[in-house]
Amino acid sequence: MANPLADCVSSLRASNHLLANSISILDSAVNDFPRLTKVLQTKKHFELLPSSDLSAAQTRLLSSLIPEFNTLLARVETHLDRLERREQALIARCELLEGRLSTNGEDGQAMTRSSAGGAGRKSLAGEGDGSREALRLKAVRAKKERLGYAVERLSLQAQQRERQLRMSVAAQ
Repeated sequence: MANPLADCVSSLRASNHLLANSISILDSAVNDFPRLTKVLQTKKHFELLPSSDLSAAQTRLLSSLIPEFNTLLARVETHLDRLERREQALIARCELLEGRLSTNGEDGQAMTRSSAGGAGRKSLAGEGDGSREALRLKAVRAKKERLGYAVERLSLQAQQRERQLRMSVAAQ
């Protein structure tokens, strides 16, 4: 009888040894759980969305962006119109100033010619009458020049107003 009990005891010891080995294996596996949880944790790098959600998000985005684009475009158009009107005004002013410069050059040449002719007349006529006549002639020429500038300025202003009126009608 000792023999069957000895076999039973040896089988029990083998089972105990097997359980101890299993426990040590499980213990080493359980110690690695925190690392395994990180390794086995699923990460969604690319999340798939239904196309209906995507199209709804696109329409919401468009509905919020379109009014902003329209206001920005309107601001740009008004700024461009303002710059264009300013450019036209500067061009008109430049033309006015060029006209004044060109008339100054012509009048200056005419005055030098007339003063030379007036000196000849002065020597022919009496000194008192000739100097009065020369002063009156100079005053009349200066008045003519001022009136010419005024007429030219008014005509250029009229042209500028016509341009502005055409621009405002075209803008509407």
